[in-house]
Order: sequence, then C-alpha cells, then structure tokens
Amino acid sequence: MAVAEEECSSTKSRSASNNDSHYLAKCVLKGSVVLHVVHGRIRSPSFSDIVFGKETSLELVIIGEDGIVQSVCEQAVFGTIKDLAVLRWNERFHHQNLQMQGRDLLVVVSDSGKLSFLRFCNEMHRFFPVTHVQLSSPGNLRNQLGQMLAIDSNGCFIATSAYEDRLAMFSISMATDSDIIDKRIFYPPEIEGDSGVARSVHRTSISGTIWSMCFISKDLNQPSGGYNPVLAIILNRRGAVLTELVLLEWIIIENAVRVISQYAEAGHVAHSIVEVPHSYGFAFLFRIGDALLMDLRDAHNPCCVYKTSLNILPTSVEQNFAEESCRVHDGDEDGIFNVAASALLELKDYVAKGDDPMNVDGDSGMVKSTSKHVCALSWEPGNEKNSRMIFCVDTGELFMIEISFDSDGPKVNLSDCLYRGLSCKALLWFAGGFLAALVEMGDGMVLKLEQGRLVYRSPIQNIAPILDMSVVDCHDEEHDQMFACCGVTPEGSLRIIRSGISVEKLLRTAPIYQGITGTWTVKMKVIDSYHSFLVLSFVEETRVLSVGLSFTDVTDSVGFQPDVSTLACGVVDDGLLVQIHKNGVKLCLPTTVAHPEGIPLASPICTSWFPENISISLGAVGYNLIVVATSSPCFLFILGVRSVSAYQYEIYEMQHVRLQNEVSCISIPHKHFDKKPSTFLSNLVDNSSAAALLIGVNIGRIFVIGTHKPSVEILSFLPDEGLRILASGAISLTNTLGTAVSGCVPQDARLVLVDRFYVLSGLRNGMLLRFELPAASMVFSSELSSHSPSVSSCSVNDADTNLSNMMAPNSIGPQMCAINLSEETNINSPVNLQLIAIRRIGITPVFLVPLSDSLEADIIALSDRPWLLQSARHSLSYTSISFQPSTHVTPVCSMECPMGILFVAENSLHLVEMVHSKRLNVQKFYLGGTPRKVLYHSESRLLLVMRTELSQDTYSSDICCVDPLSGSVLSSFKLELGETGKSMELVRVVNEQVLVIGTSLSSGPAMMPSGEAESTKGRLIVLCLEHMQNSDSGSMTFCSKAGSSSQRTSPFREIVGYAAEQLSGSSLCSSPDDTSCDGVRLEESEAWQLRLAYTATWPGMVLAICPYLDRYFLASAGNSFYVCGFPNDNPQRVRRFAVGRTRFMIMSLTAHFTRIAVGDCRDGVVFYSYHEDSRKLEQLYCDPEQRLVADCILMDVDTAVVSDRKGSIAVLSCSNHLEDNASPECNLTLNCSYYMGEIAMSIKKGSFSYKLPADDVLKGCDGSNTIIDFSENSIMAGTLLGSIIMLIPISREEHELLEAVQARLAVHQLTAPILGNDHNEFRSRENSVRKAGVSKILDGDMLAQFLELTSMQQEAVLALPLGSLETVTSSSKQTLLSPISVNRVVQLLERVHYALN
Repeated sequence: MAVAEEECSSTKSRSASNNDSHYLAKCVLKGSVVLHVVHGRIRSPSFSDIVFGKETSLELVIIGEDGIVQSVCEQAVFGTIKDLAVLRWNERFHHQNLQMQGRDLLVVVSDSGKLSFLRFCNEMHRFFPVTHVQLSSPGNLRNQLGQMLAIDSNGCFIATSAYEDRLAMFSISMATDSDIIDKRIFYPPEIEGDSGVARSVHRTSISGTIWSMCFISKDLNQPSGGYNPVLAIILNRRGAVLTELVLLEWIIIENAVRVISQYAEAGHVAHSIVEVPHSYGFAFLFRIGDALLMDLRDAHNPCCVYKTSLNILPTSVEQNFAEESCRVHDGDEDGIFNVAASALLELKDYVAKGDDPMNVDGDSGMVKSTSKHVCALSWEPGNEKNSRMIFCVDTGELFMIEISFDSDGPKVNLSDCLYRGLSCKALLWFAGGFLAALVEMGDGMVLKLEQGRLVYRSPIQNIAPILDMSVVDCHDEEHDQMFACCGVTPEGSLRIIRSGISVEKLLRTAPIYQGITGTWTVKMKVIDSYHSFLVLSFVEETRVLSVGLSFTDVTDSVGFQPDVSTLACGVVDDGLLVQIHKNGVKLCLPTTVAHPEGIPLASPICTSWFPENISISLGAVGYNLIVVATSSPCFLFILGVRSVSAYQYEIYEMQHVRLQNEVSCISIPHKHFDKKPSTFLSNLVDNSSAAALLIGVNIGRIFVIGTHKPSVEILSFLPDEGLRILASGAISLTNTLGTAVSGCVPQDARLVLVDRFYVLSGLRNGMLLRFELPAASMVFSSELSSHSPSVSSCSVNDADTNLSNMMAPNSIGPQMCAINLSEETNINSPVNLQLIAIRRIGITPVFLVPLSDSLEADIIALSDRPWLLQSARHSLSYTSISFQPSTHVTPVCSMECPMGILFVAENSLHLVEMVHSKRLNVQKFYLGGTPRKVLYHSESRLLLVMRTELSQDTYSSDICCVDPLSGSVLSSFKLELGETGKSMELVRVVNEQVLVIGTSLSSGPAMMPSGEAESTKGRLIVLCLEHMQNSDSGSMTFCSKAGSSSQRTSPFREIVGYAAEQLSGSSLCSSPDDTSCDGVRLEESEAWQLRLAYTATWPGMVLAICPYLDRYFLASAGNSFYVCGFPNDNPQRVRRFAVGRTRFMIMSLTAHFTRIAVGDCRDGVVFYSYHEDSRKLEQLYCDPEQRLVADCILMDVDTAVVSDRKGSIAVLSCSNHLEDNASPECNLTLNCSYYMGEIAMSIKKGSFSYKLPADDVLKGCDGSNTIIDFSENSIMAGTLLGSIIMLIPISREEHELLEAVQARLAVHQLTAPILGNDHNEFRSRENSVRKAGVSKILDGDMLAQFLELTSMQQEAVLALPLGSLETVTSSSKQTLLSPISVNRVVQLLERVHYALN
C-alpha cells in the first residue's frame, strides 16, 4: 500500500475521536442574485426606499441622484424567500403602532410556510416581523401555499398561491384594535379541513400550475353595492399545451370563491398577467410573441381591446421559456449551470412523497419557442394620468408602452427600443427616471430615462453563479485572495475577491469634475494640525477650495493663477503658499477671506519666478525649499524664498544644474524630527538589521527624485556645499532571459523612516519597489560636507555643468543637514541603494500619497485601484482599500473630519474615512463565455481558466492564460469544435507542472435520470506550460542593479534579511499594441504558452481530475475512475494503473496523501485506498446517506467535507481503527452538517483572514488564544447564488458556549428569524444532525446579531429561559443551564467577527 511519510507521522497525532470536529459557519459575502425588487416608503413616509429580495437575505438600498446604488443594510432571513411585495399604506388602514403611520409594510412568503408582514426599525437598523399567518407546513412542496404573492393596488387584499392547485386570499383589517388580517379564505376550502360540499364543485376548478396572478382593482371612490375582489390567474391545466386566463371572485358575504370566467386563445402561451395602474379594470396579458390589453371591468366577459406583437421587434432568438415555470430542471453537468439561479433552490418539490429525492435529471418537458416574450416589466411611479410601463424581452431589449384613455377607449403606444443589453430578471422604475435592471447571471445596471432613451448610469454587482474558485496567497504573506469563475455566457467573468479595509463614505459630489490632473491639500501654517485648502488642478485650470463643513471656492482670495494647470503646490513657510505651473512658480499670501490668519488686505499679495525660455515639467514644495525640473533641456532648479519688506517676499534661485537624465518625479519630506529617546536608540543600535538612522536633521533639506535613467536618488541641499547626492539606486529589471523590462520609470518616490531609512518608488508600469541603504551606511558624525559627493560626480553632465550659489543672508532659515556616511564609504560616489522588494500592484502608474506629513505615515498606493501601504511592515505590506478605482487621492484633515481621504472617481469627489474593520473587495475581469474552472500557476504567476460556450466558429471551449492583474487573456489552447471542457488540474511531473484536462466529445446529458452514466465519449489532454520570448506578456524574474553591483533575486532568496520577490510581468500590457500610460511599449516580456503533449479518447465524459501522491493523478469517466501516471516521467505518455467503479455517475475526486474520496450523484462520498504493489484500488468506507455530491475536499486522511446539490454541507469521517480491519460495509460517520440554503459547487481550504496593525492590539486581550489559526483548517464555499460561506474550526468549549447563546438568539424577539422559520429546523434541513451524537455547525450570522444589541439587550438574551433543550446537544445542556458572561460571549464573537469582517 502506498503510504506517505507525512501520513505515518501524523497517525499518532490524530485525536481519539474524529467526532470532535466543531465548526462555526459565517457568510462573509452574501448572495448577489436579486430575484425580486420592490420599492415603498419603508423607513419614512417622506421618501421611498428600494428592497432587493435575494434568496436568503433582504437588502435595503437607495439610488442617489447620480444613479449609484447605495446599500443601507443587508439582513439574513434564515430562510428561503419565494416572493415579496409591498403593502401600501392607505388612509383607511389604522395600525395600533403610531410609528407605522404612513409607512409601507413588506409582505414575504417563504419556505417557513408563513405569510410574513415586516416593518423596518430605524433604531435597530433592520427589519422586524409585525405578524405571521400560517399557510402550510415548512418546506418547498409544489402544492404548498406560499409560492407567489399578489396585492390589491388599493392595499385591501392579498393573495398567495401554491405552484399547483391551491391559493388563498386575505382581506386587510381597517380596525385599530385588530390584527392586520381581517378575513381569509383558502381555495379549494378542503385545505382547512372543510372538505364538505366544496370538494366535488371546486376541486378541479384550478387544477394545474399557476403561473401568474394579479388583482383587478376597483375605484374605491366610486359607490358600489359591495366590494368583492376579483383575482386573475394564468393557469396551465394538467395535460394542456396552452395556458388560460381564469377570473376568480371572492364573495365575502358568503365566504366563497367562484370561477366567474375563463379566457383562452389558440396558438399562444400566456405566461403572466399584470394590472394597469389606476385603470380599474384593465390588465396586460403577456403571451409568447405578443401582449394583450384586456378589458376586465366586466369580469364575466373578458375581452381583448388591443394586441401588441412582440415578433415585429428585432430578430428573435431561441428562448426556453419554461425555465421560469415550476417544472423541475435538468440537473446534469451541463444543465445544472445553465438554469436560472433562482430556480436552483426554489423548486425543492422533488422531495415530495413518491418522488425519488435524487431524481433531478428527468426530462423537464420544456417547450421551445422562437417567439419573444416579456421577461420583466415595471410601471412608472406616481403617474396617475397616462400609465407608462418599461418592459424587457428575452433578447435583452427594453421598450416602453404608454396607455392613455379617452372617449374612444384606451390607446396603446409602443416606443422604439430604448436600450439593448442582457435579458433581465426584474425591473424597477424608480423616482427620478431611474430604472434598476437586474440580471440573473451577470451584473445588473441602473439606467436613466433621458430624452426618450435609457442611458447607462452604474452597475449593480452580481457575481453569481460561482462555478469554481482558487484560493491563492501570491506572496506567501498569509494574505489569501480568491479567484472565482462567475457568471455565464455572454457575461462570464473572473472575479478577484480579497480582504480589504472598509471605508465610510461621508460625502460625494455631483459628477462635475471632469479632467482633473492633480489634487493636493495644503495647510496655512507648517505646524497646523488641519488642512486649510484643497487644490484641484484641471487640464487648463486650477481651483482652490476651503476645507471645512463645506468646500467653498476661494481661488481669488488665495492668489493661485486660475487659468493654468498646477503641477505642484504647498506651504513653504507660515502663511506663504506656492503654486508651480509650467510657466513659473508663484508665491501667494492669502487674505483673511480665504483663511482667518491671512493678510488683512482686499486681495492676496503674489510674486512669481520664471525660468528663462523654458517650461517647467514638475516640481515639489517643502519647508523653505522649492525644487523644480525642466525636461528640454533637463535642468534642476533649487529655489528659496526671502523677505523684502512687510508682506513682500521674493523667490530666488539658489542653484541650478543640468542633468544627464530627465527627472520623472520629486518629493520633499515635510517634518523636522527630533532625537529619539535613548531607549529607542539603544534598541536600534543593538539590532543589526537597522540599516539607517536619521537623527536631529531637517528632513526638508533632503529630497528624492526619480529619473528616466531609470533610477531613484536621494539628494540634499546645503547653503555652503550646494546640491549633493547621498544615495542612488538604478532600476534595471530583466526577465529570465536577460531582456530588460521597459516602463520602469519612477512615477513617484517617497522617503520613509520607520526603524530604518528606506525609499518607496511607484513605477509607471504598475510596480512598487522598496530600496534600503546598506546596513553600515550611516553613523553618528557630522562630516557631510567633506564626505558627500557633489551632484556633478554622478547625475550632472560634466561638460555642461552650471552650479550657481545665490544664497542671501536674509533668506528664510537655511537649515543644516546632518546625514553622514561611514568612513568606509567611497567618498567619490553615492551610496548604492539596495532593491529589497518588488510588487506588481496594478497596470497603471503607481502614485504614493502619505496620509500625513510624518515620515512614518502609512501611504496610499494608487494604481488602477487603491491600496493601503503599511510603512511599519518589513518588505512591502499592503492591503486593498474597499473603494472603487480612482484617478487621484489626497488626505483631508479637518476638525470635522480628522481622518478624511478624498478620492477622485467617475468625475466626482468622494470624501471617505477608513474604518477599523475589514470587508471583501470584488474586482471584475470580463472573459466572455462561461468560465468553468480556474487554477493558479505559481511559476508563471498566471491564472489558467477553462471557458465554455464561446461564440466562435471553430471552437466553443478553450483553456486560456490570464494575467491576474489586468485580466488580459495572454494565450489560449482551443479545444475541438463541439468539444466541451469539463475538468482540469495541475499535476507535477518531477520538477515541472503539467495541465491535465478532461473534456466531453458528446452532446446531451452526462447521466441518465436514474443517476447512471450515459454512453458518451470524452478526451484526456495533457498540456505543458512553456514560456516564450518576444511576446506581449509573460513571467519575469526581476533583477536589481544598484551601481556596479547587481543581485538576482528569486522567490526563495533573501537580500538584507528580507525575501526578494519573483512576480509576473504579464500585466505590463495585454497585447503587442498596448502601451503603458507613458507610451512605453512593453513587448520585451515573456509569454507562457500551452503546448499539447498528450491526448486520448476515453469511454465517457471526464468530469473530475485530481493529483495523487505527487506522481499520479486520478481521472473519472462515467462511473469509473482511474489511477494514472506518466511512465518514465514523460508527460507525452499516460498510463492507467488501476480502475475503480461506483454505481452512479462520479461527480468529484479528491485525495489527501494515500486517501481517495470519490463523490457520485447518488451514493455520496466513498473512501478508497490505492495499493501500489498490487496496483489495485480498495474501497474502505461509504457514505451513510444518499447524497448528490457537488464538491468534496479532504481535510486529512480521515475527514471529508462535502457539499451537495440540495444546499447542505457536511463533515464526514471514518473510524479511527486501522484500515486493515476495515471492510467495504463500513460507513463513514456524520460529524456535523449545516443547511446553507444555497448550492456550493466549489469548496476549498483557505481563509480571507489578514492581520492588520490593530490585530496586534487584540493579542494583548484576555482570551486572545481562544480562536485558533483560521487559515489552516478553515473551509470556504462559493455558491451558485454568489455567496461565500466560511466554516471556521472552534474548540469544544467555544462550541458549547456559543450553542447556548445561539439557542437563545433563535427564539428572542429581537433576533429570531424574521420570516417565522424554526431556526433549528431550517439549519437541520436535508441532513441528519438530529441524530444522537451529531453536533451542529453553529450559525455565525445568527450569532453576529448578538454584537448588534445593546448591553441591556445582550443581558436579556442570555437570561432568557428556554422551554425545551431539544435543540441542543446533551453536552451543551449544562452550559445552557449555567449563567453566561456577556463579556465572555462578546469577546469571543468579536474575535471571530473581526477576523472575518
């Protein structure tokens, strides 16, 4: 038997019982599929809110004036939402709660079997139930009430139906002292047990599937003898091909429902009906191919008054309408991804009595149609005269219908196409002309109606479905990020999901700031704590705004030249502001109008300095120092400021030099640092890794420049010695073949002092570099003037050097500088900066913006997205900031907002604050097709993505290499025409990795309805990854060359005590014609290509592949799986060593050391072991239950975590006895399980946990060791609804404590499930956690509510007596009865919550 050494050594360390596994499940990213959208006066009678109904959560949002969707709150419902609607407030409705006056209620039907009425509590910032009405038992059977909702437009009646045969109607009470529901009736009445006479009369009246329904309202202002509501339903009777319109009347006096009329036309299938607002008797009947305006004022004689053909619209495409019906969908390997996400879980009726619970592959009987149909619609709000409706047809086109009424009857006007996009699941026409268009498997969008057209405004993110994911720590920094395959064709995309720092959005301006070229915040005095001015530079304009409660334009009072673009600005001394533009340098003294401490004059006093016949290219302003550079020719000017008289100053030139290389950036540190405490100094001196010290010097006399050489250089200026170079670092990056990488010109460079002295540089190709001085380059002496080389020795062209010292005795404070070189340093050359670390953080130039003037301040690194660079960390440590891509950023410090950050994005100014919490950021790369699988290739730093359903003439599937920074497709391997990619894995062959791919050569389903494999063909393909020269992209091993010495770095080599980096250069550009922002072609990098090494046809679709023991791989075909290898380590040959078979189609394969876990579509997970000597597979353990496996991973040789296609996840383990004593009849043990309510098609080991500086503080808290390291044993699950759920291992003691807390939270009125679900029943659904000895996976979303309560509420929850202990395990009953400390619970939950959120 093959036994790995690691397994042997780990056997003794296994716990005595594998049943000790305890987990807490937390949804760290809620599902993004919006199935229902409504609007109403939810929070206040004065304005309207929007509610997104997702399958397992409710989200309250608003749409701003700019069309951006802003989330107000999102709340888990601990159930499955089936439909929701808004019950409008009307004057006849009087509720006992005065706070509800004028506010609408949210009405929801769910799998709880209840009709729930919800209100929004502004104090608690969440929804709470007002009341529940029991409709049926909990579950998802097709004949249970609570599948659809309809509410009378007058707010008087509610109807709900089952998918088949049954419905119920309710009247709303108008009394103040009664419940919301007044009367109710179930149809047929036998549902309440009153079968009586009604059985024979009414049982077959609505026998069939109810597809749609709506009330036909009456004008309540018109006198009528009695108001009996009329309900219109679309019914598909059993055995009938077409549907029909049926009108039902509720005779309230008799408390009976009768069918009063029916309407049907041959030839077209009606699928939905919707009432025309304010028409009182008219409704639209939508059918395949047309829309009928029905006159239902006389319900006994329905008639069509206008027909609109949908087939006259642009070219139709084939549409499978029945995907929206109640039929069970095909669940084979293809169909499971192609059906709508909303239907994947809502149609659970296959568990009904007499149905096979695993039979999801039967013929669905879907009806194909080439005619168009309306898939979503919304009425214009507030228009009571002419009703207007925007609808979307299944081809993605949006149209408007306007209905007007005159003496001749209704008039219908159909518009031209307003917008063409993706087919929408839901539409909502909102105030202000905005339209929210929700797409089921792609990003939605906000559109605005302008001049008869819909204009795109903003996206509504939807990452569903997550079909596969790869969790990667790119730089071995314990900072995992996820690459996820999301969406389906044509909107397939790759999403990068990473932990980031949250921001609180404080202010957003209108999008009126087009063409911004720079932003700066400036203080009035050098020592001020707060900023006084915000300077905005445009292409040909500059504006200065005051910083405060409001941003006021004070450009004229400050004195900056308004008709030029500002290159740099700052405060050179107290009250003296400097503006640098291409024509000169301007010194301004602002007036008291601009600032209270300005000069008391009517206008500012200004003076300027102009270079002779040359333009300035860039500059920087420091304390008593101004540095400007020109580009043609290349000069560097050092300027000073001196006082002439009261309020009169002049700018004068202190020195200028001509340089060999053009300057690309300049930065001047701002602060003067005093001597550090002696204890701090001693710690630094004792620490040999402290490379430099900066003591008692004026940092303002030192500055950093970047050049086009390219290089970064540290310079100083002293009055007596002039300009000196202290250190220089050449930037010479080469790929593995020795070719130089272009685009390495510094865009920004900053000096940093945290324990050591180092330089950060952002390059124009998206790289970030860290340079440090050699360890012995600085000592305590004062020999700068005699030991520092002059500029002419290095950077200045000696043939054309012009050094001029124009110092004046009355110049403002020339300060001395005391940076000293060691005696061992060569006095004739600057110190060589050592390149310590390299990172690729983007594909656009990197700007570095410190958050304060301090040299130890953290820095925002802004490329194509913002990052927070933590200056105190070794090497390069940065975290994503949860904000959209921005062009500029600057810190804004005011009394009202001391930690503000101003971003420029989408032509708007965004004022935000970073908060002490983490969240997940999602970045999108559009790929097209349907991305099925994703892998990370560490050697090339590239992603390997399998795409299907591509709209190409010669192929429909391929495997492509994708740059993880830019999303560019660099190369691809195309499969044969008609071949579909199914699986792929990286497999090691000696020292290289090859890509093994499984495909399908057959069309149609992979398995029979019984779960057995169909007779199909597939292909096994082996590809080698090779890097090629002279391509548009590739992988680079960077080399650093500082001065005469160079050091080649590798992923495993360290320089000066820090890990050097090997990164992918693939995102330098995405094609040979692409350029970086400075116009530099980056064609020198290498490309990795996929080369075919082996291919063979297999007897079945190859649905699963898995590496095994570093020398084999496993592959499945049908119900067989094979142990395969490469003879003589030759990837061009594949040999099958052994075969194992299951009864049904194999869906997943995974391995850990010698253990193999096989998951099939019926028998669940089966453990195998492979004997190398006999080349045979031995079955060891079986799943104790039937399980349709979606994915499976092995945590160790004994424990498997498996997700199924019913929405559950379970932890299974084998007994601890030896395998030799096992037999094929041994069953696995169910340790714990959890019903997610969502199908997880991909589960991985990993965590988003990432340590921020605040984490170090938490380490000092008591009980900080109670939570173990999440990253090693955590489980991440990505679902078809776009959720990411994490399972975190916790100890037995923590589990018992939190289980007792959860039991109380689940029944307390403030935290109980808002839809009326029994929490324990919901999380135990589809699994067997009720068995003795099986622990529950705790619900982190339920427990997180405890942190949202006040202290008094927390105490009330923990003091809550429980009437029954059946919901908890026996080991926790003692904990339930014992008093629980609030502080202990809060501390434990905060650590869990902080680590995840």
